[in-house]
Amino acid sequence: MDSDGTQDARGTHASPVPRPAGPPEMPAVPPRPPRAPATPPLPDGSAFLTWLRAPRPDAAPGVWRFGHRPRPAEEPEEIPTRQLLSGALIAFLVGWLIWSLLQNGYVGTWWWVPFDLIVPDAWRGGDSDLGETGTFIVYQGYELLVALVIMVGAARLGRWGEVWRRFVTLRFRRPEAPEARTAPEDDPAQWNELRAAGAPDAAERLATEARSGLMRDVDHARILRAWQGVRTGRHSLATFSGAVLKDGAAACLHPSGERDLPARLARHDLVTGQVRLGTTVDDARNPYAYRGTGLALGPDLLGTSLVAVGPAGSGKTGTVVRPLAESLCLHALAGRAAVVVVGAAGAGLGPADAYDVVVRIGNQESEYDLDLYGGTTDPDEAAAVLAEALVGDLADPHPGSDSRRSTTVLAQLLGPFRAVHGRFPSVPELRQLLDGAPGPFAALRQGLQEAGQESLLRELDARERQMGQPGDVGGVLGDRVALLDRPAFAGFFDTSGQSRPFTLKALDHPVRVRIDLPQRGHADASKMLARLVLAQFTASVAVREDRSLFACLLLDDATGVVTPEAVRGIQRLRSGNAGVVLTLRTLDDVARPLRGPLLGATGCRMALSGLTPWDGQDFAEVWGKEWTEARDVTDRQIIAETPAGKAVHMLRRVITGKAPTARAVTVRQVERERWSASELAHAVPAGHAVLSLTDVKGEHAPPLLVDLRG
Repeated sequence: MDSDGTQDARGTHASPVPRPAGPPEMPAVPPRPPRAPATPPLPDGSAFLTWLRAPRPDAAPGVWRFGHRPRPAEEPEEIPTRQLLSGALIAFLVGWLIWSLLQNGYVGTWWWVPFDLIVPDAWRGGDSDLGETGTFIVYQGYELLVALVIMVGAARLGRWGEVWRRFVTLRFRRPEAPEARTAPEDDPAQWNELRAAGAPDAAERLATEARSGLMRDVDHARILRAWQGVRTGRHSLATFSGAVLKDGAAACLHPSGERDLPARLARHDLVTGQVRLGTTVDDARNPYAYRGTGLALGPDLLGTSLVAVGPAGSGKTGTVVRPLAESLCLHALAGRAAVVVVGAAGAGLGPADAYDVVVRIGNQESEYDLDLYGGTTDPDEAAAVLAEALVGDLADPHPGSDSRRSTTVLAQLLGPFRAVHGRFPSVPELRQLLDGAPGPFAALRQGLQEAGQESLLRELDARERQMGQPGDVGGVLGDRVALLDRPAFAGFFDTSGQSRPFTLKALDHPVRVRIDLPQRGHADASKMLARLVLAQFTASVAVREDRSLFACLLLDDATGVVTPEAVRGIQRLRSGNAGVVLTLRTLDDVARPLRGPLLGATGCRMALSGLTPWDGQDFAEVWGKEWTEARDVTDRQIIAETPAGKAVHMLRRVITGKAPTARAVTVRQVERERWSASELAHAVPAGHAVLSLTDVKGEHAPPLLVDLRG
């Protein structure tokens, strides 16, 4: 059985696959044979069962839930170490003094009154019924009881228990493994939901696979995803049960046949869908409930999009983009997500074997091509996306602007060309049309006249009249298309059907895609192609039929990509169960009018170490202010009025070298920035970042100082 959302992204199937109506076309390539797991499973499956049964309590956004132990929302008042130790010592000395006074009779014999009232007369004296030894034990026992009472009182007074917990227990406590104690009816390894739904045989087969070590975390997530398809009515229970009984933990495989990635660098938890990025620092600026906890992201947070800003070498690719790409690829293997990763060739975005499709633009050995028109057959839609890619960065950067003129110019050419040739023009053909070459225009006109396309003839006539007029954007579009009409790209963007183009319309399926952009000598073309991918992504996810599949675009280095239309597209992604991850070296790579809208459109914002103060100012403004308690301490000199007081003050000054003062403390509530521009620029250590989070439900996490190496 093919699970919900695990349809073959390449158009090859071993068995009939239920598909949505009108699936996007994908290049047909034979699926790779399943690869052996990176780490062989344990024979008894104990490691998998321990992982599966580990507690994952509900937590605030961004908290690594695997084995998490919740903390109070507010920090408990803690006595200073010096005061605690001195109080414990003084309490011990006081207790010792009281015991010495009692033992030596300096306070009388009143403390023996309870003994005289309780102990029988026959037990006293050497000739008692107990004998000398028994009498000695009775008297010593009473003294020991009194000593214990004094010691308990001194311990409570001196907070010995707090001393023990703070300085002894924490030093010798062993790290505890996550508890895995679950009741049989709540044991996820028993698949009780399947049993209750009438599939006990399938549940028993899966439980056996889990106990024997044949099931992985990806298998568990993938089968749960398939079971969701049964619950929603997309698949029948009989088909699901048959697939499980036949293949066990390998049922409902991803079309690639893979059950895991070649290697994992980050820590993942596919039950919660999280990937761990670091540890929240135990810092006073972090909320107490977050301090010392793991920091993790998942689709619930990436669904609001993420922008990360930091200079080169701050860890954007290695500590942010790479773990997220790895996590989303695992989600794709489980049938939960579709991911597109875009970056420079050799940027370290994961091995090629971790992806289903790798598009190496400018590399003649690339197996796949990129569809310049996004897989659409509508000339107006293709013109809008292409105009955004070509001249989106030249439009007025204010949020209300658009590129309608460029879209109109392209539509006047794409519509007639497709009507005549049945396809959109290639890059050289589009360049000739934009440059106004007479031969292609005459051929188009003749073809339209023969087909009787009068409306399209009027479009072509309008384009000819506008050519050469002041303000015509055709020349600018032609110059931008010329950046792609280079020998390095001669084999790419083909529209004649000779290549194997990848289209972002395939995001209806759990596909893993990596697009390598050319960098050396083609920086402008790379920026243009990045805008093209972003525009196609935002346009494609908005019209998906199956929005239960999370779609995410990871764009490593979004320099020159953020445009007014891109910001509007990012704002619409949350409703389509999609998100983007953008990294920037500096916010100066974004036009000033778009910086605020960009930070406002993304729910997760990250400022890495090495940020400039002017970049920090933008983050400080978007994070706002909070009410905090400010303490003002004032030292006031004490003036003695009596001769004795003056003598004491003089003696104190001789001993301490300072005049006697009295300290006054004023506490008031003030409104201050959560993180100031100066703190973001100078107080964030190397390998750290300040990150604020918002999930798709609207829950917020304030800016957190995170160690990305922990």
